[in-house]
Amino acid sequence: MGAGIAAQVANAGLDVLMLDIAGNGEDRNQVLRNSLQRIEKSDPPLLMNPSNISRIEIGNIEDDLNRIADCDWIVEAIVERLDIKRTLYENLLPHLKDGAAVSSNTSTIPISFLMKGMPETLRQRFCITHFFNPVRYMRLLELVSGEETDRQIIELLSRFCERDLGKGVVECADTPGFLGNRVGVFAMQTAIHEATRLGIRIEDADALFGRPMGIPKTGAFGLYDLIGLDLMADVVRSLVSILPEGDPFHEVGGENALINSQIEQGFTGNKGKGGFYREIDGNKQALDLGTGDWRDRIDTLPELATTGEQKGLAFLAHGDDLLNKYCWRVLAQILNYSANLIPDVTRSPQDIDDAMKLGYNWVKGPFEMMDEMGVEWFVQKLQTDGMPVPEFLKQCDGEPIYRVDNGQLKVRHWDGQYHAVNLPDGVVRFSLMRQTLSPVSENESASLFHLDNGVRLVEFHTKANALDADCMAIIAAAASDTGPGIIIHNDAQHFSAGVNLEHFLKLIKQQDWVGIDAFLDDFQSSVSALQYCDAPVIGAPSGLAIGGGYEILAHCDQVIAHANTVMGLVEASVGLVPGGGGVKETYWRWYQRLGDWEKAAWNTFNQIGYGQTGSSPELSAKYCYFKPDRDKMVMNRDRLIAAASGAVAELAPGYFPRNPPEFVLTGESVYSQMVEFLNKGKEKGLFFTHDVTVASAIAAIVTGGVDCECRTASEQELFDFERANFIQLAQTPETVKRIETMLGGGGIIRN
Repeated sequence: MGAGIAAQVANAGLDVLMLDIAGNGEDRNQVLRNSLQRIEKSDPPLLMNPSNISRIEIGNIEDDLNRIADCDWIVEAIVERLDIKRTLYENLLPHLKDGAAVSSNTSTIPISFLMKGMPETLRQRFCITHFFNPVRYMRLLELVSGEETDRQIIELLSRFCERDLGKGVVECADTPGFLGNRVGVFAMQTAIHEATRLGIRIEDADALFGRPMGIPKTGAFGLYDLIGLDLMADVVRSLVSILPEGDPFHEVGGENALINSQIEQGFTGNKGKGGFYREIDGNKQALDLGTGDWRDRIDTLPELATTGEQKGLAFLAHGDDLLNKYCWRVLAQILNYSANLIPDVTRSPQDIDDAMKLGYNWVKGPFEMMDEMGVEWFVQKLQTDGMPVPEFLKQCDGEPIYRVDNGQLKVRHWDGQYHAVNLPDGVVRFSLMRQTLSPVSENESASLFHLDNGVRLVEFHTKANALDADCMAIIAAAASDTGPGIIIHNDAQHFSAGVNLEHFLKLIKQQDWVGIDAFLDDFQSSVSALQYCDAPVIGAPSGLAIGGGYEILAHCDQVIAHANTVMGLVEASVGLVPGGGGVKETYWRWYQRLGDWEKAAWNTFNQIGYGQTGSSPELSAKYCYFKPDRDKMVMNRDRLIAAASGAVAELAPGYFPRNPPEFVLTGESVYSQMVEFLNKGKEKGLFFTHDVTVASAIAAIVTGGVDCECRTASEQELFDFERANFIQLAQTPETVKRIETMLGGGGIIRN
């Protein structure tokens, strides 16, 4: 955790001093040199740019503790042992400069224990800053103050962590587990406990306690494997030891004989021989909760998981089927537990909802889930099943937790009054904002809204925001609408993972080449309408913006990207070429940078052929996906809409659409050189046969291919080349195999 925090501060452009215990050998800083290596090799990468490692200095607490005198914020992230932490604080005291803040990353030890007997000067500047791992990617920061913590310290750290480190800051009371882990670990334990009690297969439990409930697809058992059974067992024991008697956590957090047995045998999860799941020689297996034996893993989802994801939580929780009962029992206990934390742990349901969305990647928080099901329905079902109703829900008297009053979203607090949702100035979460808006145009895949300032906003809302014809219809509607500008944004985990491959595969198997051509032509027409409409267009992505998702951004006037946005054209990995202007725009961008058409052709050929991506806007700039002289990066994704609105306001006055560019096709000679390069690579074993076929298609687009002389070409000709080569590749069995393997969960293959 300490290395992750240091890396994120370095990502923010600040210098960091990282200290650890002294090594026993000649190199006293060997422990931290190893940490630096882990940071550099981390996957996914902790650094937004490898060069950021230069901002991290290292030392050890025996020789270099005096160096903290130059630091404004000291974060302790050592082992969860009270005695060791307190000894460190005592050693820090002589070296702290005036005004420096001190915090602990603890997730379990109360401030009152940490600060007992410490001088007032430390108690006033001390708080808890609980980051979630991995620090770069997990949005939640729980900020906990003590009784004597100076409010200015809390406000300073809250502002810095939100703006500079990109965190969603939730202030928590100094109670066991705070909010995220208090609810999150209880939820995991409940899912496991109920599956065991009801005799549910772990695959079915994870399929239901996953996407159908708006929870990451790993579910509970898969997440246990990801985190580590041994680590999770320690976390559970820690919470059991500090939570008060009578807390429902004790009912689901007792010692689990099966988990303990797995740990003893070395089945500690993904880092070990497996946990609840394992794979041996390609054979995927799952643990039988009843017998403790391994069996073949069942990959077929229960029908309830598929229909439940479409029909919602009430559908999951209604019915007498065993899986329906499982869903209801899990949801009822988690939501009840959350409601019982009000007002003793927090006075606002929003704090709990934010903690679960930002710290555990839930689509909706517990109270938003209640609103979806209906608070009155939920309470009545609790009563029917003889389950206790929390006092907070009794006070609601069937009224929703969130509601819109005069265009403002409000949330019901413990006092029975509705208060405006609490967000810092400039922070906008579209999942909340959209509740106050009515779509101008909408279909199953996307929506078009008008914001208060008249700006048009396009939101995709398909699975992984895969693009289809309905998405393009909304893009086209936005381009033909009126207003000062257009923002393309959504509040999902990913901006867009590309075009809907399932739809393409269906068309391929039907040999509907006319249908594929029509879809691509519609896609190209839609992004062209964006590019040449009468108002500035701002793309505001976060997460994956790859394939067709990136092609939309490539046709925007400006991109305001979250710092963790991954951009790139990856179609070659499934045996295709970009068909929505991706090759065209990459070629044009490289020419603008280099001023040389032949060099631009080679760079485009290599880049798209290898499917290169940038895991941050800084790295995407290497490939011309992101233009630092025009585009902007935002550390906090909750500030994307405000930044995009600011960009519209800046560009709108006097805006004129761009003129279509004219291209140069470098001709058959360059095409032949590219094909020769591919064939030599194949002879050396660097490329497979279909790699050569796909890359040759990319070469044909940027050069004109065989029998083409060096000549000028229009933008439409490049579009036409993309479509023609896309369809040609779609007709090959090798491409079909790549697509089928990807969609079947087999990942990327080369053939």
